[in-house]
Amino acid sequence: MDSLISAFTDPTALAALVALVVMEVVLGIDNLVFISILTNKLPEAQRPKARRIGIGLALGMRLVLLSMIAWIVGLTKPVFDLGISGPLDQHGVPTFETVFSWRDLILIAGGLFLIWKATKEIHHTVDPVHSDDILEKQKGAATLSFGSAIVQIILLDMIFSLDSILTAVGMTDNLAVMVIAVLVAVTAMVLAADPLANFIARNPTVVMLALGFLLMIGAVLIADGFGVHVPKGYIYAAMAFSTLVELLNIFARRAEARKNRA
Repeated sequence: MDSLISAFTDPTALAALVALVVMEVVLGIDNLVFISILTNKLPEAQRPKARRIGIGLALGMRLVLLSMIAWIVGLTKPVFDLGISGPLDQHGVPTFETVFSWRDLILIAGGLFLIWKATKEIHHTVDPVHSDDILEKQKGAATLSFGSAIVQIILLDMIFSLDSILTAVGMTDNLAVMVIAVLVAVTAMVLAADPLANFIARNPTVVMLALGFLLMIGAVLIADGFGVHVPKGYIYAAMAFSTLVELLNIFARRAEARKNRA
């Protein structure tokens, strides 16, 4: 109770709460983009249910991981060392590391999965040729089973939840602040889930942009696993700029369509 009160009364804890809420919401958007793209491949009647399950699992995993802080911190301890490293930068620090912890291995595996999934979706979007392959369904049809969608959502929820909680642990040691930030982020995901998914479904070019974001996030996760830490501010600034450009393109296309109808 004292830690909960201090989260709103102690200036330091309050500043950490605000910063952490912003970071958790941004990380939650990454999670939500993947859920939206995946659930849009389901029959329309199943999409809201799959989104609710996906977001519920994201919340559950984050809260479970918060209750296991000591174990989470232990994931950063080295597991093995390949004994090599990249060239040194100007500060004498290796450009990449081969000392791996469980966290590193999880991030690398998650990044590879994300890149594989995004690449496959881009291929399906770009290649209009229909084949008899079970993975190559006609464009616009439901191409995923409900169970398969939930399994893939669980896998990515695990990765994003781990990244989310490790970010929280690195920013504050106040458990109440972490819980509040996670709850706020998941609430934002719940509110944005259907509008975001519907917006992506109505605008095919946004799907490609979102898949490009997933490719970039996957690459960043792999780099982080190898000890190459890319500042997240750069990543999200690039994503925000790309989104702004795409929104301008959407407005321009709508204005042109209205002009043609007139």
